Amino acid sequence: MVVTLITIFIIGYACIALEHPLRINKTATALLLGGLLWAVFNMFNVSTAGVIDSYGGLEAYRHFVSENLIENLGETAEIVFFLLGAMTIVTLIEDYQGFRVITDRITTTDKKKLLWTLSILTFFLSALLDNMTTAIVMVALLRKLIADQKERWLYAGMVILAANAGGAWSPIGDVTTIMLWIGGQVTTVNIIVKTIVASLVCMVVPVLILGRTLKGEIVRPADEQAGIEVPSHLRKLVLIMGVGALIFVPIFKTITHLPPYLGMLMGLAVLWVTTEIISRKYEKEGHKLPTAVSTLEHVDVPTILFFLGILMAVSCLKVSGILGSLASGLNSAFGTEAPGFFFIDLIIGVLSSVVDNVPLVAAAMGMYPITGAEVDFAVNHPFWEFLAYCAGTGGSLLIIGSAAGVAVMGMEKIDFIWYLKKITLLAFAGYIVGALVFILMDVTLFEQIEWLRNLA
Repeated sequence: MVVTLITIFIIGYACIALEHPLRINKTATALLLGGLLWAVFNMFNVSTAGVIDSYGGLEAYRHFVSENLIENLGETAEIVFFLLGAMTIVTLIEDYQGFRVITDRITTTDKKKLLWTLSILTFFLSALLDNMTTAIVMVALLRKLIADQKERWLYAGMVILAANAGGAWSPIGDVTTIMLWIGGQVTTVNIIVKTIVASLVCMVVPVLILGRTLKGEIVRPADEQAGIEVPSHLRKLVLIMGVGALIFVPIFKTITHLPPYLGMLMGLAVLWVTTEIISRKYEKEGHKLPTAVSTLEHVDVPTILFFLGILMAVSCLKVSGILGSLASGLNSAFGTEAPGFFFIDLIIGVLSSVVDNVPLVAAAMGMYPITGAEVDFAVNHPFWEFLAYCAGTGGSLLIIGSAAGVAVMGMEKIDFIWYLKKITLLAFAGYIVGALVFILMDVTLFEQIEWLRNLA
């Protein structure tokens, strides 16, 4: 069964990567992949008497599959509704021309300066919001700043790198760091102090490399007002309320300990009511301003369905035990002493660009309890801090390796192969250099010399 599931996943993944040559939309492939994996997992074991007996009979096994399917669908739905809320808020801000408040202040057209400006802005904004929400906001900004699509893709690729790097060092910036923070593996101040430099290096290195090749000026798109000029005070109001709704999400989660999507939907509801009132007022004066209803009509639903399919596919690998076995194999191969656990984290980071980083980190958290008789990695151990960095930034290696990448891919229709050719090596350079910086900052010179002797 394991070989069958892995084979199906690889074939499905290849079809997603080759979307344009095959002329088959990646969303259709992802949905088929998710459904097929769960069907095979269920039917294969149903036909195997030994497996059924180990679960206490056919009915008990079917209950096990159904329970896990519902549980993982719930976890996936949290991300899907979070994405739906975030995309609606950002699109509504865009419809109200709210981003002009920012784009009008970014006056440079120099390609290199713009790259640095957007990357730094993305890096710190991602730590405040989260990497996926920040990526959505920045792509909306890019559409107002850069006319040429392929040129915009290049900057969008760097937004993915900067968003993932910025989210890795913040307790609320990336889903895997959030998991480690809530699980008690890391504390707030410690994770920031220990990973911010490495994360910053991970962002700066690709910008430095790409910046050397960028010359000339960008061409901005022509202003399209669609016949309606939104008053300046309304643009600012919707922008402030929209950004406020996004900032409210981590605050809501911290206070209530409820899932982030609830805070996102509440923020959307407040903005929805506000725009309904605004639209009704200006409709009386001969204007028709947007509302959340009109915005939802052109929200990118295929991107949301793609998320659903790919996350359900990965959840099947988790429930079937494949990801857990992978984590156990890494533990056996490298051990729990330095530098072995650093290699485990590095490999988990690379793997997170292929499969979702959430189940990989969850498997690691399950393998290494922080309390009990045998504790390999206690609270604030370098293993957990480096895992936050690797799992957060490793997803940048492929465009579908992170929530930010998938969101940008859907919004800008970026080709998987194009990203592989143009961005992957830049992301890998930043990932490795940032990792080296973390390790060098964490260990003493004596330990470094001992490692080199052992490796030799």
